[in-house]
Amino acid sequence: MKKVCVLGAGLVAGPLVEYLLNLGDVEVKVADLDEKRAKQLVGQHPRGQAFHLDLRDKKKVEELLAGVEVVASMVPYTFHPYVASICLELRKHLVTASYVSPEMRNFDRPARSEGLIFLNECGLDPGLDHMEAMHCLDQARTAGGKVTSFISYCGGLPAPEANNNPFGYKFSWSPRGVLLAGRNEAKYLKDGQEVVIPAEELFDHFELVEIPGLGLFEAYPNRNSVSYRQIYDIPEARTVLRGTLRYPGWCFKLKKIGELGLLDINEREWAATTYAGFLRERLGIREGEDLRKAVASQLRLAPDSETIRALDWLGLFSTRPLPVKKSSPLDLLTAIMWDKMQYEKDERDMNILQHELLINYNSGQQEKLVSTLIDFGLPGSHSSMSRLVGLPVAIGVKLILQDKIKSRGVLIPTASEIYEPVLSELKALHIEFKEEKHLI
Repeated sequence: MKKVCVLGAGLVAGPLVEYLLNLGDVEVKVADLDEKRAKQLVGQHPRGQAFHLDLRDKKKVEELLAGVEVVASMVPYTFHPYVASICLELRKHLVTASYVSPEMRNFDRPARSEGLIFLNECGLDPGLDHMEAMHCLDQARTAGGKVTSFISYCGGLPAPEANNNPFGYKFSWSPRGVLLAGRNEAKYLKDGQEVVIPAEELFDHFELVEIPGLGLFEAYPNRNSVSYRQIYDIPEARTVLRGTLRYPGWCFKLKKIGELGLLDINEREWAATTYAGFLRERLGIREGEDLRKAVASQLRLAPDSETIRALDWLGLFSTRPLPVKKSSPLDLLTAIMWDKMQYEKDERDMNILQHELLINYNSGQQEKLVSTLIDFGLPGSHSSMSRLVGLPVAIGVKLILQDKIKSRGVLIPTASEIYEPVLSELKALHIEFKEEKHLI
């Protein structure tokens, strides 16, 4: 009987644990800071065990991981290097759905020397984006083509019928992570030129993208796209852009939230006890002054504008109590957004992932290849986000248990020995990309 430990029982861990328990020859430990969440995931399954997880207690973590072959870490990404250090000491394979940080990259050589696999970026984005990208790129290269443009967009959103709040968004993964992403600068290549977008200008730089059957979405650049020319081995590409999809209106509202300083991550003690008081304190608006009008004036908006109404709906002008006295503006915003922007029972989420490639062939022909994944949550069951993050991680764990991955060290799923079996199994689970090719 093989043994796996899943660290973290949050929003996307359900399908991962369910998949592993369904393998039949695997025992699964699930550990979370909230042991009740871990117990809910394993239920009464005879091969599942739930544990309390305190990452600060290294000895307890070591005891938890001691008897397993593979660790699937679904805790916040900042903890992954710490988990990796313990996996290295105990000689355990590791799978995560998070980006490879510089700290994680440093484990490559020692992991290889110990014959270990530290497979990262094995979720949706990053994860399935890499896998389908490499599938398309390898297909083009095999046919003698050169990719001159690679554009990719991904968005986790409410399904159209659940798009019923002023922000056009609900949280299917870490709320804090969503907001932190709005603090990143972006880099991409356009017609051979590197474009750098400072974080404070990120939400000014979006384009409208039409997804067939779903309509128009805002698409804005995500992190450092330039590095993917090397990661995907497409040195001939003159345009390389990876971006985020949102319903129209998101970018302008988030830009204005940023202008209010609400994406600030610096903690401080607040004298105010309510969100309205916090906003006054943050912006220097006197008591007695109309808060809504004052905020609108600072943002150069009309008091009845769509954005001001959205901030009002969120509760930023209300007497709602602050959850804590000492906090960053971003965390206070996270708390109120998480409360107001959750999915209701039986509401569906939706994920869209689309790659668009321009390919030149020796014959002189140019082809446009568009590969699109549109996936919806299952009412009364798992969300689309949890399936598209959790299942690739689970399949990655299975491949390691079955010794199907021969590479060692810190990996991402860009090699065919990883992406081919993952995409094939997901197709059998009705998670499939649709490819369209057109000569241009």
